[in-house]
Amino acid sequence: MARFTFKLPDIGEGIAEAEIVAWHVAVGDTVEEDQNIADMMTDKATVEMESPVSGTVVELAGEVGDQVSIGAALVVIETEDAVATDVVEAAPPTAAQVETAEQYEAENPGVEKISSPPVGEEGARSAEPSGKVRGSEEAVSAPTPPHPPTASASGSPLLPQGERDKALASPAVRARAADLGVDLSQVKTDSDRVRHADLDAFLRYGAGEGYHQPHASRARDDETVKVIGMRRRIAENMAASKRNIPHFTYVDEIDVTALEAMRADLNANRGGRPKLTMLPLMIVAICRSLPEFPMLNARYDDEAGIVTRSGRVHLGMATQTDAGLTVPVIRDAQDKNVWQLATEIGRLAEAARANKLKPDEMGGGTITVTSLGPLGGIATTPVINRPEVAIIGPNKIVERPVFGGDDIRRAKLMNLSISCDHRVVDGWDAASYVQSLKKFLETPVLLFAQ
Repeated sequence: MARFTFKLPDIGEGIAEAEIVAWHVAVGDTVEEDQNIADMMTDKATVEMESPVSGTVVELAGEVGDQVSIGAALVVIETEDAVATDVVEAAPPTAAQVETAEQYEAENPGVEKISSPPVGEEGARSAEPSGKVRGSEEAVSAPTPPHPPTASASGSPLLPQGERDKALASPAVRARAADLGVDLSQVKTDSDRVRHADLDAFLRYGAGEGYHQPHASRARDDETVKVIGMRRRIAENMAASKRNIPHFTYVDEIDVTALEAMRADLNANRGGRPKLTMLPLMIVAICRSLPEFPMLNARYDDEAGIVTRSGRVHLGMATQTDAGLTVPVIRDAQDKNVWQLATEIGRLAEAARANKLKPDEMGGGTITVTSLGPLGGIATTPVINRPEVAIIGPNKIVERPVFGGDDIRRAKLMNLSISCDHRVVDGWDAASYVQSLKKFLETPVLLFAQ
């Protein structure tokens, strides 16, 4: 018997360490050559580590969330070959082995599903049930509803127990009772079947006499969730952005009545092209107005003290996914028309939510747009996507009366937020840019004028 020490290889990105985001083996498991044994996350990608030999796992480098230095022991495997103890270091992973960090995160959200002991500990811990946090207890079951009064609201007695156990009710009442967690045999009625009104009376009684509906708020056991993987990256990036960038936010109101009318006309005649949301039109307006304000379409290297004003608009598009907030980038947005932008937005959003974004689709942005979509909001103070210097946040569209002289008209209004890095962007510049953007959005024919 011999032991092989599998070292964490140099993944080729100039990194010093990588995070363990998943173990696919535990101490005591038998592995085959080329079997995936662990997923390691760097700043931009998740890399699958494959075993170079067959044998039995005897030591693991740590637990999910731990950092492992390049060249350090990752796994020790005992083989049947009668050779001296050796150290095996895997070759750098191929491109096919590299996945984006988001792709891993959707498959393994921030709760540990497989745990293993640190190096040197004997035996293996059993896998936790999927989705359950180690150390948590089973949820407390809902309390049993108390017995209701012995007479109905109209004074009629309840059905006899034997009949109540098989109480009649329509499918709609049964479905509603099941959703509420109510046993229909306990619901009083003066009819031959339980009705919605009987169910309502039962619930009203319960509100005063201690009956708790399953959906009512109640105490739960505390949960401890380790912040790892993509959630950790988001936390680190947001903290670095707020720690290093002196943010300021400017908000103005924009009348998008004409823009919304134009969007409706374009959609009515779109043919086989994708349906337009507000975002493609917003991006066109951003690209048309940026050339006069190059300080906003920029990246700031604060360590070198250099601001790079980009001649192209590589627009980040903040997208919510199950793994967290990701920012795919629309390359050369200034060269795309509104239909091309709509297609690219749909493609990138779908790839982000399916965790299939490529590494080159996730970096290099020069300015970002973020929107809560239908959730809206009166105003937002978005956090800048460092090292960019500005982020734009369109808010909810509302319809309100607008006074113009002696006339009153209905208008669709939207607040627009912009957060900027005050080290390189002044408040005057931000306000002036929003006024330029406002001109394009309030007179949308300019979006298509040369």
